[in-house]
Amino acid sequence: MKCPFCGAADNKVVDSRDSETGEAIRRRRECLNCAKRFTTYERIEAPVLYVVKKDGRREEFDRQKLLGGLVVASEKRELPRARLESIVESIENDLRSHSLSEVPSRQIGEMVMERLRELDEIAYIRFASVYRSFKDVQEMRATIEDVLAHPPGTRRDTGRRPRRRRSGDGRELPLDIGK
Repeated sequence: MKCPFCGAADNKVVDSRDSETGEAIRRRRECLNCAKRFTTYERIEAPVLYVVKKDGRREEFDRQKLLGGLVVASEKRELPRARLESIVESIENDLRSHSLSEVPSRQIGEMVMERLRELDEIAYIRFASVYRSFKDVQEMRATIEDVLAHPPGTRRDTGRRPRRRRSGDGRELPLDIGK
């Protein structure tokens, strides 16, 4: 591990503990050359998960890109970054728990929308405006009216959360809200 300050490879681990989510090990290191401290995270290497875009392109799932979208949507909303990171963690865990190698970007977008709506209505509207590419103000208005008519925590139908789909072999599949 190279020191981010001086580039030296010699360092020692000062402290080691599980991250808040338990998905990684957080290590505090001290450079033996410049004596500055820095933090590293160790994660289990998971199989590559590909996102299939609307145009058919495939790209590797990027948790930082997803977090960036959440940060932009929640700008000036006083939402703790840790909460946004936990949303990303939750979505990634849901996707990986189903042992899928590819997932449509639309499905990830819907998972984000579901979680954002419960967290912050303004961030939800902001994210929806980009994700759904509103063609005009009427589409945005319809989304806002839907939020007002059905506040977070309620559902339009029976009040229950959408049921998870099952694959042919009985495995539970991620929610597909958009259908």
